[in-house]
Amino acid sequence: MANIKFVKENQEVIAADGANLRLKALENRIDLYTFSGKMMNCGGIGQCGTCIVEIVEGSENLSPRTDFENRKLKKKPENYRLACQAMVNGEVSVKTKP
Repeated sequence: MANIKFVKENQEVIAADGANLRLKALENRIDLYTFSGKMMNCGGIGQCGTCIVEIVEGSENLSPRTDFENRKLKKKPENYRLACQAMVNGEVSVKTKP
């Protein structure tokens, strides 16, 4: 089991190993999207790049960045991820809408 702590929301969520970060956030009513992201998100298939989160702690407990993430986030810090592409395998702390 993995604990996901959403820093801004001060909420902790329990997830099974291999759980998708975006799905766990949405299941627990954590808002990942800015206004434009709410209107234009792709629904979690990794095409739009609007579900960006900052990994504060535990980046080693996430799946490696995908090629799509590397392209979409090339000008962002290494600790930024697309929530729809990140699989959780341990404790992680996340900042939404960085």
